[in-house]
Amino acid sequence: MTHAAAGAINLAALRELDRTGLLDGIDRALVWELPLRTRFRGITRRDGILLHGPAGWGEVAPFWDYDADACAPWLASALEQAHTGYADLPRHRETVDVNVTIPEVGEDRARALVTASGATTAKVKVAGADDALAADIQRLRAVRDAIGPDGRVRIDVNGAWDLDTARRVLPLMDEAADGLEYAEQPCARVEDLAALRESVRVPLAADESVRLSDDPLAVRRLGAADIVVLKAAPLGGVRRALALAERLALPAVVSSALDTSVGIGAGSALAAALPDLTHACGLGTVTLLTTDVAVPSAVPRAGRLPVRTPHVSETLLAAARADAELTERWQTRLGHMIGALRTRREREAGGGALVGEIPL
Repeated sequence: MTHAAAGAINLAALRELDRTGLLDGIDRALVWELPLRTRFRGITRRDGILLHGPAGWGEVAPFWDYDADACAPWLASALEQAHTGYADLPRHRETVDVNVTIPEVGEDRARALVTASGATTAKVKVAGADDALAADIQRLRAVRDAIGPDGRVRIDVNGAWDLDTARRVLPLMDEAADGLEYAEQPCARVEDLAALRESVRVPLAADESVRLSDDPLAVRRLGAADIVVLKAAPLGGVRRALALAERLALPAVVSSALDTSVGIGAGSALAAALPDLTHACGLGTVTLLTTDVAVPSAVPRAGRLPVRTPHVSETLLAAARADAELTERWQTRLGHMIGALRTRREREAGGGALVGEIPL
């Protein structure tokens, strides 16, 4: 095992392992760790790697429960951002409407988050478990009260329901919210999404059924969703996400994955490049971090986020550097990601890509 200094990835050691040029042009790789303001997705701290290349900084920060193969697209996205950037992509808008994200918090905290954001769309995380249903409904009522009758309220279930549960609970949440804009990934299986869509009036959005699927086009083929959620990093980068959006031909919402402003930079570039964007995007999550690595930070104002390239602050970056133990874990993990991405690209080059797959 290579012993890394706190925060600094040993690129030379990784190039020795790789020898295929994935890291060519990358001259710095730093591990960051930042605390969250509120527990979110079961975590209280967020961490990842920033890669610096000819076009600037790229971010690779898959959650720790993802295996190396699932992490490969995240690395491809960071390399695209650091190597190439997005200057050549279309730019249809200079600002993006964003939602405020409401974690699994109490009613008073939910109201305060909505009010402070100035957003007119709220995305509410729901636990999805029967013993949390009452709290979920109370949170939705509080959010509706805070955002007003003209605001939009959406929920994110992260695939927690089976089909029967979704059919039973979704109408209750629609009533509590006085009308949901949509429900994001209520069921894990795309076949269940398709069946649910035929039996409820709430529009459905597909997230995991796109970014974690071997067959993301099944969402359109089976008629499983009204909306598709696009996340640049887990989809392998902005260009790959744009190509997938074109094939899916569904209204899109661009979202993030608890990124720093560097990761949000990729998301906002994707949102700017989409020809049509009628729904608020989930790109306001830097507010869930206690601090950031860029100045100015990608924090929305009154529900709108400027589209701009992030400028990493060396001062903030130094303050966010991870300790030696976490750096060592990311050193090892990045080596596994490089191997997984190399294998994926070799398979694609050899004609082994899945039907409809967009190359990484």
